[in-house]
Amino acid sequence: MKTKRIALNLVLCLCSLFAMGQEEQTEVVFETIQEQTDSIENVAHQQVDTVKMFTAEVDTVLIENTDSVPTTPVKRKKGLFAKKDSTVIKKGISFGPLPVVAYDQDKGFQYGALLNIYDYGDGSVYPHPRQQWYIEASAFTKGTQQYYLTYDTKHLIPHTRMSLAATCVYDKAMNFYGYNGYQSYYDVDSVSYWKKAKDKTGIRPEYMTAFYRLERLSVSFKADFIGNIWNNKLFWQGSYYFSYTRMRPINLASINKGKDSVEMFSGQTLFEKYQDWGIIQQKEGEGGFTSALRAGLMWDTRDFEADPSRGIWAEANITIAPKFLGTTHPYYRYMAIFRHYLPIVRNQLTFAYRLNYQGTMGQYLPYYVIPTFSTIGREYDRDGVGGYRTARGIERDRVLGLDAFFFNTELRWKFVNFILWNQNVSLGLNAFFDGAMVTRGYNLKYRGNPTDAKMMQEYHHYIDTSRKEGLHMSAGGGFRIIINRNFIIAVDYAYPFKKQDGMGSLYINTGYLF
Repeated sequence: MKTKRIALNLVLCLCSLFAMGQEEQTEVVFETIQEQTDSIENVAHQQVDTVKMFTAEVDTVLIENTDSVPTTPVKRKKGLFAKKDSTVIKKGISFGPLPVVAYDQDKGFQYGALLNIYDYGDGSVYPHPRQQWYIEASAFTKGTQQYYLTYDTKHLIPHTRMSLAATCVYDKAMNFYGYNGYQSYYDVDSVSYWKKAKDKTGIRPEYMTAFYRLERLSVSFKADFIGNIWNNKLFWQGSYYFSYTRMRPINLASINKGKDSVEMFSGQTLFEKYQDWGIIQQKEGEGGFTSALRAGLMWDTRDFEADPSRGIWAEANITIAPKFLGTTHPYYRYMAIFRHYLPIVRNQLTFAYRLNYQGTMGQYLPYYVIPTFSTIGREYDRDGVGGYRTARGIERDRVLGLDAFFFNTELRWKFVNFILWNQNVSLGLNAFFDGAMVTRGYNLKYRGNPTDAKMMQEYHHYIDTSRKEGLHMSAGGGFRIIINRNFIIAVDYAYPFKKQDGMGSLYINTGYLF
C-alpha cells in the first residue's frame, strides 16, 4: 500500500508541474453543492504530506466562477479512492498562487508565477466567487515577457457580467513574415540550413531566424460587459478598448548578446525592407494609440464550458476606433466566430469545430493592428492568425491581411475515466485539422525608390502579388489530462502541409483550444 501511495504521489506531482503552465485559467462548474470536491482539511488528514500540498493547490485552482450557461451533472462512481462527499462552504478571500511552466514552439519555454484571488463573500453563492482577480508575470526563453491583471464579477452590476483586463506584452523577437500569406515568400529552406549548419561562417543574414523578426511592445486595457437577453442563451456584449502598440526593428545588441561572431545578425530585417519598399508607410511610424468601442451578440448553449460535449457557442461583434476617441490611425473592424460541439458517443467521443472570420471595414488598417486577434469577455487579446491559439502548426502571424479566415476541426476521445482521491480524472486523445487563409490582402504595392534596381530585385524576391493566396493547412494530435472536467493539461503537436508555413510545432499548455 505504501508503494502504491508513493507511485500515486509521483503521478500527481508530474500533473502539478504541467498544470503550472496555465496561460489562462479555465472555469469550473459544479452542478450542486453535494457534488463538490472534499475539503482540503479532510483530504489532508487522510493522505501523506506531499498529497496535502498538491490537493491544496488543485482545490484553489479548480474553484473558479462560470458564465451563465446550463451544465450537465457529473455522476460520481464508486472506486478505490472514492469517499463519501463532505462539503465546506468557503467564505471571504481565498488565494491561489502557482508557478507558470509551459512550452510554445514559437516562443520557447515559459516560466513565471500567477495568482488567483477569489472573493466568496458570505458563501451564499459558493462554489462560484462573487468576484475574482488573476495576476500573471511570466517570460519565454525566446524573448517574450507578459504581464496580466484581470478582474471578473457578475455581482457588481445587476444582471451583467463585467470583465476588466490590463496587459503589457513585450516581444524582443516577434515573428514577421510579411502580409497576404503566400504572396510573401518565407525562405524556410535557408532558415533551416542556418539552424542545422555546424559552421555558420559566411552565412548570409537573410538565412538567419532574426531576419524574420521585429520588436513589439503592446500595452492595453479593456472593460467588457455581457448581459442576458433571453433565457441565458442569447447575450449582448459591450466593450471599451484602449491600447498603445509600438513596432520597430529588432535591437541588434540584445539579439546578438552572448553569441559567437559567426552567429551574430548584422543585416536588414524583412520588417525594415517593408519600410524601405513603402509598404509600411512613414506616416504610421512605429505604431500608435487605439481607443475603441466594441459591441456584439453572443449565443451560448454549451453543456459545460471548459469541456463541452454538445451545444453551440457563437458570437459576432464590431470595433470602431475613430479619431475623436483618441485613436492615432482610425480603423473599423468586425469579427464572427461559430463553435459547434457534436456528441458521437456520450461523454466519450465528441466532434468539435470552430469557424472564425475577422475583417476590416474600408480599405485601411494600421500595420501594427493587423497581428491582433480581438475578443470580448474574460480572455485578453491574442496575436494574429498562426500559432497555438488560432491555427496550430502554422508559424505565428504567418497569415496576416485586411481580412482573414481560420478554422479548427477536432475529434476528442476520452479513452479512460477513473476517480483518484475523490477527483474525477479522464485521459483523452485528440486529432485535429486546422486551416487559415487571407481573404482580402494588405496593399503590397512597391513605393520605394524606383531607380534602385537592387531594392526592386529584393522586393520581387520576397513579394509576388500575382501569386494566388491559398489555404494554409496543418494537422496533428494531442493528449489530455482532464480533472473534474475543468482543469485540463494539454500537449499538442501539429505539422503544416507546406514548408512555407513552418516545420512542425509542439505545444504544452492548459485547456482545450476552444
